[in-house]
Amino acid sequence: MIISTSHVYYHLLFGLLLLHYAPPACPAAASYWTLLLPTIGISAMHMQLLPNDRIVIFDRTDFGSSNISLPAGKCRFDQNDMVLKLDCTAHSVEYDVSSNTLRPLMVLTDVWCSSGALDSNGSLVQIGGYNDGDHAVRVYRSCDKCDWEEMPSGLIQRRWYATSHILPDGRQIVIGGRRQFNYEFFPKTSPSEKAQSLPFLVQTYDRWIENNLYPFVFLHTDGNLFIFANTHAILFNYTDNKVVKTYPEIPGGDPRNYPSSGSAVLLPMRIVQDIVAVVEVLVCGGAPKGAYTNAKHGKFDGALDTCGRIMISDPNPQWVMETMPMGRVMGDMLLLPNGDVLVINGGSSGTAGWEHGRNPVLEPVIYKPDNSIGYRFEVQNPSIIPRMYHSTAVLVRDGRVIVGGSNPHEKYTFTNVLYPTELRLEAFSPSYLDPSSSGLRPEILASVFRTQFEYGEQMVIQFTVHDQVDMNLVLVTMVAPSFNTHSFSMNQRLLVLGGGNTTKIIGTSYYEVVVTAPPTGNVSPVGYYLLFVVHQGIPSEGIWVHLE
Repeated sequence: MIISTSHVYYHLLFGLLLLHYAPPACPAAASYWTLLLPTIGISAMHMQLLPNDRIVIFDRTDFGSSNISLPAGKCRFDQNDMVLKLDCTAHSVEYDVSSNTLRPLMVLTDVWCSSGALDSNGSLVQIGGYNDGDHAVRVYRSCDKCDWEEMPSGLIQRRWYATSHILPDGRQIVIGGRRQFNYEFFPKTSPSEKAQSLPFLVQTYDRWIENNLYPFVFLHTDGNLFIFANTHAILFNYTDNKVVKTYPEIPGGDPRNYPSSGSAVLLPMRIVQDIVAVVEVLVCGGAPKGAYTNAKHGKFDGALDTCGRIMISDPNPQWVMETMPMGRVMGDMLLLPNGDVLVINGGSSGTAGWEHGRNPVLEPVIYKPDNSIGYRFEVQNPSIIPRMYHSTAVLVRDGRVIVGGSNPHEKYTFTNVLYPTELRLEAFSPSYLDPSSSGLRPEILASVFRTQFEYGEQMVIQFTVHDQVDMNLVLVTMVAPSFNTHSFSMNQRLLVLGGGNTTKIIGTSYYEVVVTAPPTGNVSPVGYYLLFVVHQGIPSEGIWVHLE
């Protein structure tokens, strides 16, 4: 086991604005970084938080040895491996957030550039990869001795650089992948089920470059899927295999998907009387048209510094463009418990791909969706670790963001390169975790809180706050844990719960808020979520809840 040597890097003072409210909650609050582990033995290409506060992390398997051994003399034999058929090192680890320790895992087939989602039971169902793993489905059920289970022929088509999304019925839809202009479901409803054609992926394909891999996919509250690829977007009825709406092209004409690799989020959705009236998507960063070809020839174009925001629920939607503080390609966008959006990782020139990126962007940016245009972006405290191609980030229950990965090389390379293969694991703590905000931070009374809920059921949440509470500034949010790889967090969504949202005093420093669970699977698919009480923009530690 590897034990942490924590180190806080820097502080950057800035005013923390409240979600949905203008006055600052804590003017002196600051974000900061902490080194968690000096090495996890692998470069974190893929990450998924599990509902037991562990993160399953994995890299590709086809480059040779990693820097962490499998336990007890175990070795992986794969006759199809292109580099090392007998390999006694691990290419996957389980990281325990609470103890800051690792456990090596054995993944058999190649998971390079794959996808995944948690099923309704909280197990990771992971899809595809490369070589002997491109048709595989793998399941990871986290426990003290659990390891990967594999179905080598679980898919109809090869899936490499595909996107997965969980559906209201608990199935996973898998869309696209390299030279795959179609989609399929897992699990299948019958053995005869076939992949379905999706012409939109042909229409958004740039020859020799692609620019439509890892499409951005979000479940709309009407049950259809919003799909963005390259510069275009549709609303897709996957049940009838029909495009029900074509959205305007994002202005500028520059690609946003792999290898031009911007990122995207479904913005926080507020439930009022069981209805989500406004559903919006934000797409940020990417690379100019032609940047990938230029990067292959040693010319590294500046990354896009624009974001496009669109209300996909509007009958006549239009993109609203905004400018970030800096350009960013290969960045990640994460929803924070208070409804802010974190933009983190990546570079400011070039594209994704081996050796194709330059100039790391060390400063994360916070985007505040409810502020006025021009006042939404706040530059955060920088890391000292470049996080370029193959970097990852996930939100955890205490409100931190765990950050890992970065390997722009075909093999693990630690010397004589601009950006060495990165094995360090660190945490970014948003300013709401600054000690100066501790008096405003709620603490949920977990011992008196049920964690299993049905759709539309009333939720009574008791919590404490040490300082005076403004009961008009209390929110309850639910965040779906996402699968993060290649600048996109699949299945990510945040709900601001409604149903009265009434807060009352029940004792000295003790409070109770009553909200309603999401109304349908279209709003919130079945499964596990992190529930937070947010007071004046400061979130509590989360509580795992199960929606069924």
